[in-house]
Amino acid sequence: MNAEIITAVALGIGLSASAGFRVFIPMLVASVAAHFNIIPLSDSFAWLGSWPAMISFGVATVVEVLAYYIPFVDNLLDTITTPMAVGAGTLLMTSVLPVDNEFMKWIMGFVVGGGAAATMQSGSALSRFASSKFTAGTANPVVSTGENVVALGASVSALAIPVVVAVIFIIIAILIFSRMAAWRRHKKARQREAGQSGD
Repeated sequence: MNAEIITAVALGIGLSASAGFRVFIPMLVASVAAHFNIIPLSDSFAWLGSWPAMISFGVATVVEVLAYYIPFVDNLLDTITTPMAVGAGTLLMTSVLPVDNEFMKWIMGFVVGGGAAATMQSGSALSRFASSKFTAGTANPVVSTGENVVALGASVSALAIPVVVAVIFIIIAILIFSRMAAWRRHKKARQREAGQSGD
């Protein structure tokens, strides 16, 4: 695997994982970067750097960011945006991969990009759920602000230091998986205890 592919995959991971925090912020960043030829895209993804695309992603970004500051709507959005985040992650990863085989490109985009976005979205949703449960939603705007900052900062950083950003997101993904595994074990243990006490 040469340096070009490693850099492209790292860039894709950085942008895709950012979509797990906000769907349209990394799409907007990628669109602007493509418009100014900061990131190379294949001909089939040239539309990503067009003015209509930038305007559309810009409007969608503003709507999405503001919607996450509305109580209860933010939790609803977590459910709705999960498949959107996977789609955005897949698109972002596929758009930057220097692979000639279109089928393999989309498969890699879905598995790596969609997977990265889904993982980050799961962690984000868990954070908001915990915030809603323990603070009655009062801390949700803080969580939303943090997600906005991470989505924008990581997307922009991925353009400059893609490998570093990718490694950070991989570490975060490992932490999320380990945390979710521990939560499942705890839940099963409580269910067993409840079953035994019922006997």
